[in-house]
Amino acid sequence: MWRDGAIANYREPATLYKEVTVKHLTRRTILAAAPALAFTAPLLSPRPARAAKEYGPGVTDTEIKIGNTGPYSGPASSYSSGPKSQAAYWKMINDQGGVNGRKVNFISYDDAYSPPKTVEMVRKLVEEDQVLLVASPLGTPTNSAIWHYMNQKKVPQLFVATGATKWDDPKGHPWTIGWQPNYQIEGRIYASYIFQNKPDGKIGVLYQDDDFGKDYVKGLTDGLGDKAASMILVKASYETTDPTVDSQVVDMQARGVDVFVNTAIPKFAAQAIRKAAEIEWKPLHILSSIGSSIGATLKPAGLEHCRGIVTDLYLKDSTDPKWQDDPGFKAWVAFMDKYLPGADKSDGGYVYGPSVAATLVQVLKQCGDELTRENVMKQAANLHDFTVPMLLPGITINTSPTDFAPIKQVQMARFDGEHWELFGPLLAGAVG
Repeated sequence: MWRDGAIANYREPATLYKEVTVKHLTRRTILAAAPALAFTAPLLSPRPARAAKEYGPGVTDTEIKIGNTGPYSGPASSYSSGPKSQAAYWKMINDQGGVNGRKVNFISYDDAYSPPKTVEMVRKLVEEDQVLLVASPLGTPTNSAIWHYMNQKKVPQLFVATGATKWDDPKGHPWTIGWQPNYQIEGRIYASYIFQNKPDGKIGVLYQDDDFGKDYVKGLTDGLGDKAASMILVKASYETTDPTVDSQVVDMQARGVDVFVNTAIPKFAAQAIRKAAEIEWKPLHILSSIGSSIGATLKPAGLEHCRGIVTDLYLKDSTDPKWQDDPGFKAWVAFMDKYLPGADKSDGGYVYGPSVAATLVQVLKQCGDELTRENVMKQAANLHDFTVPMLLPGITINTSPTDFAPIKQVQMARFDGEHWELFGPLLAGAVG
């Protein structure tokens, strides 16, 4: 249980975060409190002209209900820091007066990274809890299970916590939108990096056997072009129910792989790093962004085994001393210290969660008093050069009615034994 009231209600088997604090904060007070409120930059956006109030489900003059599902248990439970930090962020927003004077009632259930459970929990959120929208549900297989349902019901499935390419489908699925860079773009970036640094490399890919993992494989294959067939020696998949991926790693070494593209979720990514160290296998190791959390992946793997691993980032590494004087970083630390005291700041989920929640704040601000599901999607598809404090400098969030891929750039980084060290320019699909 968190301190500071970050968990106000808890139910088994579901995990529920519900905020009840309401305190109006005037614009003058907000400005006077700067820079302490720097992390809530979206609150300072100009308020749209008042129109007649129009509400969808879950909205009143004082409340906005937002639903969420996350893996508080199960094989992807290391990602629970994402929804936990979103709950804490909404607690902070409510303490500051809410969004346009309305508190946010953030209801988050445990789906254990199990698609059938996600379906059950999301139906509860939509049909019983009557939420306005479902925000940042986590996981490709879990979001895939509710994708058609959400679009049939015309309920916003907003800023899903998965980089699968298929979320950018405004014509076929106009009620679903992504947030983070898509996996195919990342895969193409890895291919370009390999061409530059190990052009004769023998590649092994570890991937989850679903759309999430296959997206990475497709991006890498497309990026390698006509070299893919000769360069990729091993495509090793795993299921989330597997106990380990040790055998896949051992097989790659035995087959002469010298470039390891590790696209696994933290549990299995850490296992792969540890096993590689155990058998003294030292390939060029590329770790995908979804497994790059120092707290969730590298620490369990053993930091001493991670030196030299390469990844791509779009959010600031909270352990990198270069950000110590950065205003956005300082605001994030203040948020963490107050609303998540004792949490592991090296866990990337605690950076991701408030960043995606801050994006949703901007959408709700743009909605004004027209808080309908239709207008939520309209505003989510109308973000221009928007940023949040923990995005890397130069990366902005952009959407349009024909572009449901908000973040499109990353930067390469190498682990130096303590933190990720950025190098090279911002990238969008290729290196250099």
